[in-house]
This record gives sequence, structure tokens and C-alpha cells, in this order.
Amino acid sequence: MTWLRALRETARSGLRVERTRLEPLVALRAACGVAIVIGLALWLWSPPVAASSAFGAFAAGMATFQRSWRPRPVLALAAGAGLAVSTFLGYLAASHAVLFVLLLAVWAFAAGLAWALGPTTGMVSALTVAVMLVTVTLPTSVLSALQHAALVGLGALVQAALIVVFPIRRWGAQRDALADAFAAEADFARRLRHDPKAPFDPEPLMTARSAAEVTARQARRRPEELHGNRVLAERIRPVLASLADPRVGAAAEGPERDRAREVLAVAASVLDAVARAIRQGGPVRVPARADALLRADDAPGAELTGAARRSATRLVSLLSAAVERAEGSGPSDATGTAHLLRPSAGELLPTAVRTVRRQVRWDSPVLRHALRLSAVAAVGYLVGAALPLGHGYWAPMASVMVMRPDFTQTYERGVARFAGSLVGVALATGITQVAHPGTYTFAALAVVSIGLMYLLLRSGYVVAQACVGAYVVFLLGMGGTQLEQTVRDRVLLTLLGGVLAMAAYAVFPAWETPRLRDRLAEWTEATAGYVAAVMYAHAEPSRRRPGAVRRALLDLRAAGAAWDQAVSRADAEPVRHRGLSRSAVRDADAALSAVGRVGLLMEAHQPAGDAPPVPEAARFAAALRRATAVAADEVRERRAPDWSALRAELDRWPPDPAGDRVVRRGAALLVDTLDELAEALRPRSAGRRHPAGGSGRPMPRRARRAGLRWWT
Repeated sequence: MTWLRALRETARSGLRVERTRLEPLVALRAACGVAIVIGLALWLWSPPVAASSAFGAFAAGMATFQRSWRPRPVLALAAGAGLAVSTFLGYLAASHAVLFVLLLAVWAFAAGLAWALGPTTGMVSALTVAVMLVTVTLPTSVLSALQHAALVGLGALVQAALIVVFPIRRWGAQRDALADAFAAEADFARRLRHDPKAPFDPEPLMTARSAAEVTARQARRRPEELHGNRVLAERIRPVLASLADPRVGAAAEGPERDRAREVLAVAASVLDAVARAIRQGGPVRVPARADALLRADDAPGAELTGAARRSATRLVSLLSAAVERAEGSGPSDATGTAHLLRPSAGELLPTAVRTVRRQVRWDSPVLRHALRLSAVAAVGYLVGAALPLGHGYWAPMASVMVMRPDFTQTYERGVARFAGSLVGVALATGITQVAHPGTYTFAALAVVSIGLMYLLLRSGYVVAQACVGAYVVFLLGMGGTQLEQTVRDRVLLTLLGGVLAMAAYAVFPAWETPRLRDRLAEWTEATAGYVAAVMYAHAEPSRRRPGAVRRALLDLRAAGAAWDQAVSRADAEPVRHRGLSRSAVRDADAALSAVGRVGLLMEAHQPAGDAPPVPEAARFAAALRRATAVAADEVRERRAPDWSALRAELDRWPPDPAGDRVVRRGAALLVDTLDELAEALRPRSAGRRHPAGGSGRPMPRRARRAGLRWWT
């Protein structure tokens, strides 16, 4: 992709406004926190102090809107602590230009490294850099600096207190995450009726797992219907796929296929009912036809035979358990799994240190982001101070708030911030010029603006920045600043900050494109590891290790998510693919998705503990691990992997064994699919075919960017 096209695409994406579900009560509560802080500061101190202290409440409210399953008061308090410390240190050093620039560079570097711990931590860290730059009123002593830091921390404390005193929809985020997981299962069942090889998006299941991580105290207070249901949703997925797949489930045509479609339709209606009940906290209203199937004592249909009949019987059992759990009946340990206990802050600290240390390498996107952020913050501050404009800190603050570790988000947010600020500043200036409001009217308009920002935050970055631009204008007007010059300065300095952020990424990039082969090799290893774990479970059922398949599946999802994100970022980068063309990416993606589906189908038919062992499965799984280790190195070295050793192991397996037809059939399908992966990575000059089952047509970009490839 050329630079011109990349800039056009990122600008269009940054200016996109999306329709999303609004949360007016949550936005109102956060806006009330800002209003309380501004009102107290106006009553006890002065308008400039109110404008300064309002930033703490605003930033703490922003932190609570980030995606995190930590309690919202904890997020607000953590953000407030970081804001107070950065404010105090910044005020102490503000009178010494050299010392302040050094402090700013070091603090920005640390904030950039914080992105290794996740986007929520990175966003809160960026806010601490921004508040260090905001010097609406400069203190004259250490005591004055402490007072300003306390005011900023007070805003966060007020936000946390409001969340505790006025809780809105307790466990609502966890309910939504679990309900989305069941709704995704229902959609999967409906699509399987028409396409037996339909893909499944595991993101709702991954989100539900993250939401299920709670502390020991929260586990005792969690609503009963949130216990265990997530694991049931995980178990339903492979059973649905195995019932629909004609290779190990119902026949492709005939009465058996018709009955399978009917069972899948009933399953979809039951899963939808469970999702609604969990989301609303009410009873499960199962349709009459589905209720008859769940209450039937016999198998779900005489038309189904063999593996399809076993899958349907297992599906009915799991659906019945899901309905019971959603209604709050049945034992809390119905799934046989313990709670996912979230570690405390003290327990997380060593892990966080190790995570950050792993990013301290030259090719790490996080380290490069930290270096860019540090340099841009220092340079932007010096340039802003040198220009004959007021409030020069706006330039580095704009850079800090738009910069991300990847190219796409940095450029999207740079364009959106400038466009949104321009619109917001223009509207606020027009209102000011027409209405000529007083101090308290300015304060009310600022609170309304920030309330709209909280309300429309999910609609798009450009909308949020328009509200923030108006908020800043009204705050400055409340403080008595001359708006005509201030508005012009803000627009120019925001543009300068965006240009600095974009230029920094262009000069010192961290492209994802050259790392695509590494991501593909990791995904290949994780996929083969999952299939091998399932085969080991078939090989020695009596010695099966609890959780081995589950851990392998989680590793597969993590590697698939990393691959999907890498491909999405590489698609938007103005970099030529090095050794991995877009067609090779598409074909390898389809082939590895099919490999994962093989493991999915075999997982649905895991034998009981007293089932006879299948020694051929153990030998094949060991050969698969050895061949995959070699293949991953070949992928990294830009060679097509060779699976001849694995095919030789398959040839030693009896073609029609007794008792393990599913795993033997899966092994044969696996080898064929891995050969398709080799074909996908073979150079065009050597001749290539499209993956088995593929049409040869390019995958739609929207589907590719949504990640519709790896969730088998």
C-alpha cells in the first residue's frame, strides 16, 4: 500500500462515526463528578483553580470508561494517584525548563512502556503525561504544588465515591460479556444449518473468560447465574460443529441432515433464551419446541446415527445444564471448575515487571513507542514554548494523546483529534460569542460538554474530541482567558502536535508487515499443539491430564488473535510485503483455520476415562509436534514446510481401525490440510493451489479485519 492510500484510509477510518448503545446513566454519573469538583473549587477558591482541578475528575472519568474488568472505583483511584503524582512532580519542575524537559521525557518513556501491560494501563499512563503538561496555574511553593496535586486527586476520589454510592447495573459488564458468548453460540448454530463449515468468532468467549476473572470476595458476591455458564458455552461450541460437519457428524444430505438442521435450530433458540435471561437477570423463556426436546428422555431423533447421534445427545445435555444454570438452579460446581481468581495488585507487580522487561528489545513495538513518545513530548514542549502562542503545552499534549504503538491508530487518532477539536472549538466559540456567558454559565456549559463526551465516547474518537474541544474552551472562558487568541492557538498547536506524532512514526516506525512470518509460525505451532493435545486425550483416556486441551486451546486463541491483529495492521501499512504476499496470507489463513477445525471436531468426541487407549494417536501426536517445530523454522526462513514425515506416520496407522474412526479420520484430514498450508507458502513460480475447500476467491477485507479466520 502506498503512503497516499494509507493516509487516505486511516483518515477515513479516524473520521468514522459509529452507532453504538449509549449508557446515559453512567455518563450522567461521571459528568456529576466533574460538576461537583468544579462547583467546590469555584465556591472555595477561584475559577482558575476550578479549571485546573477539573482535569483530575475528567481524566479519572475517562479511565473508568476504558475496557477493564477491574472494579471501576479502583480504576478511578489508580488514575487519580498517577495524576496527582505527575501533577506534583510537574509543578515542582515547571520553573526549571531543562529539569522539566528531562522529567517529561523520562515520564513519557515510562508511560510508553506501560502499553506492554495493556491498552487500559497505556491510556491511563498517557493521561498522566497530559496532566503534567497542563499548567493552568503555576504554584509558587512546594506547599502550593501539594495543594494542586491534592485537587487533582480529589477529582478522582469524587468519581470513585459516586461509583460506590450510585452503582448502575451491578455486574452489568460481566452479564453482557457472558450473554454475548451465548448469543455468539446461537448465531454459530444458525449458520451451521446452512454452512456445515461456518467459522466461529471466539472473541466473545475470550471476553467472557476475561470478565469471569474476579477476586475471592467478588466470587462470593457474584450472582448465581454467572457461575459456570461460561465453561458450558465453551463445551457447546465443538459439539455444534461436530454435529453439523458431514465428515464426522450428520450425513451431507437426506433425513439425517434434515434432523441435524432441526436440532441446530432448536439449539439456537435455547441459546438465545439463555443469553437474554443472563443479560436481563430474569427467567429463561424457552420456546415450546425447544422445551420438548430438552425434556425428552430418549435421544433427539432416530434419524441420527453414530457420531451424529452422540453429538446430538451431548448437545441436549449441555443445553439443559445451561438453562438450569441461567435460572440459578443446580449446583454451583456443575462444570467441575473453580473460579478464575484475579490476582491482587501485589501479586501482579512481579508479572508486570517481567512483562515490561520482555519488551526492552530493539524490535519491540512497545519500546519503539516509548522512545517516540519520549522524544515527541520533549520536542513538542520545546517547540510550543518557542512559538509566539499561548498555552504551548497543547502541542505535546495532542501528540501524547494520539500516539499508539501501531501506525493505524496513531494516524487515525491524529486526524480525528484535529478535525474534532476544530469542530468543537468552533461551536464553543460561536456559543460564547453569541451568549456572552458568565463564570457559572461557563462552568455549566463545560459540564454539559463533558457529559456529552462521556455519553458519545463509544461513537468515535472524532466525536469525543469535538466535545473535549468545547469543554476546554468553556473551562478557559470560566478562568477568564481571552478566547479569541486561545482558540486560534489551540487549533494551531493541536495541528502541530498531530503532525509531530505522525512524523515520529514515519521516521521511527514499528511496522507489523516484516513480522508476519513470525506471527504465522507462532500460530502454526499453537494450532498443531492444540490438535496434538486432543489426540493425546484420545490416545490414553485413563491418563488424560485435566485442562491440557483447554490450555492448548487458549494458547491457540492467543496466537490467532496476535496473527489477526498483525494482518489487520499490515493491511493498512504503507510497506511492501517482504516474503509473504497478500494471497499467501489469505491462503495460509484458510489452511490453518481448517487445521484448527480438525482439532475442534475431535475435541467434541473425547472418550471417557475407561475407553480403550489408541497408541497410534500418541505416536501421531508426537510426530506432529516434531514436524511442527521444524515447519515453524521453515516458515520463518521463508520456505514452504515439509510434512512428508507426518504423512509417513499416518501411513503406518491402520486405515479402518476399530473404536477410533473419528481420530483416524481427523488425522488423515489434518495431513491433507497441512499440505495445503505448504502449498499456500510455496512461491508462485513453483505452482500453487488454493486451500482445500476454498473457492480461490479473496476473502472480503471486512471479514479479514474482523478476524473471521482463526476461531476454529
